[in-house]
Amino acid sequence: MDMKRINAGKLRAIGYDAREKRLRVEMDDGTAIDYAGVGQEVWRRLSSASSSTAWSFYRDNIEEEFHGTLGRASTTSNTNRAALENLFGAKSDNTKD
Repeated sequence: MDMKRINAGKLRAIGYDAREKRLRVEMDDGTAIDYAGVGQEVWRRLSSASSSTAWSFYRDNIEEEFHGTLGRASTTSNTNRAALENLFGAKSDNTKD
């Protein structure tokens, strides 16, 4: 799922899987919430909302209307670290700096 960066209230990224009708929101504290059964119109309205209105749209139309499953947001730094460890090998505990 492609994530769209956003800076609205506590929202930091949003993404949508149209086939599964699943919305993912990532918060500023690193949590992610997946919402099932979200229609494309709700996604369109959220993704096209301005920074000043996206947070209130989320709170009024998604958070209160859909059941969310809590998770952790994937961070770019963790992804980059994993890629580097795959390339160079993970540092073992007994390796000296």
